[in-house]
Amino acid sequence: MASLLVLSACSDTGAKSSSAGGSCDTADKQLNMAFVYASTTQNPFQEMAMGAQAAADDDGDVKLQLTAPTGIDGPKQVSLFQAAARTATDGVAYMTVTPDLFVRPLNTATDSGVPVVAVDAGPPPGTKVKTFVANSNTKLGELLGEAYVAQNPKADGQVVLGNDIPSLQLLVQRLDGVQKVLKAKLPKAKLVGPLDTKSEPTENFNAWKSVVQSHPKATAFIGVGGQDGVSLPLIAKQTGRDYLAASADLPPEALQAVKDGSLFALSSPEHWMKGYIAMHLLIEAKRTCKAVPEGWWNSGNLLIDESNIDDILARQKSPESRKEWFKKEIDKQLADPPLAPLDQAD
Repeated sequence: MASLLVLSACSDTGAKSSSAGGSCDTADKQLNMAFVYASTTQNPFQEMAMGAQAAADDDGDVKLQLTAPTGIDGPKQVSLFQAAARTATDGVAYMTVTPDLFVRPLNTATDSGVPVVAVDAGPPPGTKVKTFVANSNTKLGELLGEAYVAQNPKADGQVVLGNDIPSLQLLVQRLDGVQKVLKAKLPKAKLVGPLDTKSEPTENFNAWKSVVQSHPKATAFIGVGGQDGVSLPLIAKQTGRDYLAASADLPPEALQAVKDGSLFALSSPEHWMKGYIAMHLLIEAKRTCKAVPEGWWNSGNLLIDESNIDDILARQKSPESRKEWFKKEIDKQLADPPLAPLDQAD
């Protein structure tokens, strides 16, 4: 079953965006908006939704729908998006891991005048969505590769790579970044994969357990999805295997694994930030009576390791601590938008 959470962020007397004051009929009215995301069950998508909610709260007069399937289900998410686009007519941000299913729904929404922003995964070819908020996934992978090299691993060791959703281009880009660095700096390393390691928690654990068991000589296992950083430390603990491990995204269990040393790093796509920026852009366009900026908004990456894990653990404690931590970066990006053409998104 899908979850549909309709959240009202304060009353009509709430504080509007700092740029409010346009002459159009949406400058001061309550806005109906939505963020449609891929699943309620995984941390990356939850972080994006929290960021979107924070932007709505900062405006003070946005009726925001947060809606997603319970578990990845592309057709179900399409239905949720279509429903949201009919009611959240002031703007919809969306994130999906099945972008090819969204061509017709996106065109229907934009043709009817609903502003739409793609988040994390780029708008599919054939659509009219012109704004994309995401990190550079190639850079994210490069950060992870550099972090592995910094561990001074065995030069010819076997490194097994995992991909949670092989069909998703952004994960392919992350792994391309990892492999680029390893091939350049550890040319004798034996790279295996990327192997399909599934994305849902139980399936991911079982897939990685099988991979670990079938590669007894591997010195490292590196994933680029949200659940890998949970599964790999747990498998090491259960099996007694000693290997280097790293991943992407910020599930609480993965952050704790960095803290206790069972993961050497996490490369964060800063999902909260992209959810915030996407929703802020939609809101600001309505408040200032201007079009949403077009292009790829590069929302940034962050490598998390022993040097900054305590700071990030503190950041992730609550919605309030996230907002406080990100405020400086939000202000920086809004003052100097990191925009590039859509075709440069990597």
